[in-house]
Amino acid sequence: MEKIKVGIIGTGNISNAYFHNGKRFESMDIVACADLDIERAKAKAAEHGVKAYSVSEILSDPDIKLIINLTVPQAHADVSLQALEAGKHVFVEKPLAVTREDGRRVLDLAKSKGLSVGCAPDTFLGGGIQTCIKLIEDGWIGTPIGATAFMVGDGPEGWHPNPEFFYKSGGGPMFDMGPYYLTALIALLGPIKKVTGMTNISFPERTIGSGPNVGQKILVETPTHIAGVMEFASGPIGTILTSFDVKGGTQLPRIEVYGSQGTLIVPDPNTFGGPVIIQRAGGQVWSEIPLTHGYSENSRGIGAADMVKAIATGRKCRANGEMAFHVLEAMHGFHDASVQETHYFMKSTCEKPTLLPIGLTV
Repeated sequence: MEKIKVGIIGTGNISNAYFHNGKRFESMDIVACADLDIERAKAKAAEHGVKAYSVSEILSDPDIKLIINLTVPQAHADVSLQALEAGKHVFVEKPLAVTREDGRRVLDLAKSKGLSVGCAPDTFLGGGIQTCIKLIEDGWIGTPIGATAFMVGDGPEGWHPNPEFFYKSGGGPMFDMGPYYLTALIALLGPIKKVTGMTNISFPERTIGSGPNVGQKILVETPTHIAGVMEFASGPIGTILTSFDVKGGTQLPRIEVYGSQGTLIVPDPNTFGGPVIIQRAGGQVWSEIPLTHGYSENSRGIGAADMVKAIATGRKCRANGEMAFHVLEAMHGFHDASVQETHYFMKSTCEKPTLLPIGLTV
């Protein structure tokens, strides 16, 4: 197939992975980038051999058919809406938007214009989680009955030079890292039916520990310790813990899936590889399973590449906007349930993404 021309808006640190990996994918060609800071866009363009544009210029280029939106979360919806209005398909970094209302606006506009929306994370398309999906679908652990997911740490202010946005609306551990874990769980078990949760702000003030703003205080405005329970439409009950408040470290697994005939230890959903570990019912030994799928190294952008192939063939892309909206709603649902002291019944649903064919290249 002919490669589609792609432009990137937002040239922060994460853009390097997209530029680098974009050269590997056979379905797309990243040709330009833009940023509100035009000098930063020029520097990134020179580094990767592409054109530097203003945002309006990249949106008006008729040859660019897909925009990869790598702006800060608070700008995700606005930039995606601008790109859709300009007639471009959009692949956006997580989350889809900060609010459910803005997320719905993005999907509704795309539908009205016959355009596609995809969204990170696409790590579930890596060899590690794809192998786990295949093991579950092939019956290695029997019928899934439950899952656990843990993302706990002491927050990013110790190493991130500008960590304030992590502690404002749209931030916190659930909105920052929750998309990796919830997307992986949905890829493994399907959509969520209802959730409940409890939240807390354990430390109302944070201190920046590195960079030019070292010593600066941050007032925390969003929950930083979230414990949630979810019921999947297919039956399993899952628990999730996301926290920036754990100061003493952890030995918890990232994700485990429990079935009627075994337990599956799923690799870190913020990576693409393994290890994939299983123990069958009645067994006494944990076994590492060789990966059945490729893309086990850092392959950020594979979701966008798969999206291009989906557009060409008329199928739904795997890292699609509907699943990203379902994740966004679930994240808000945990917070809502805590405030209201009740269960939150999901209003959206999504399809469980189809397994990548073994040996597929994008």
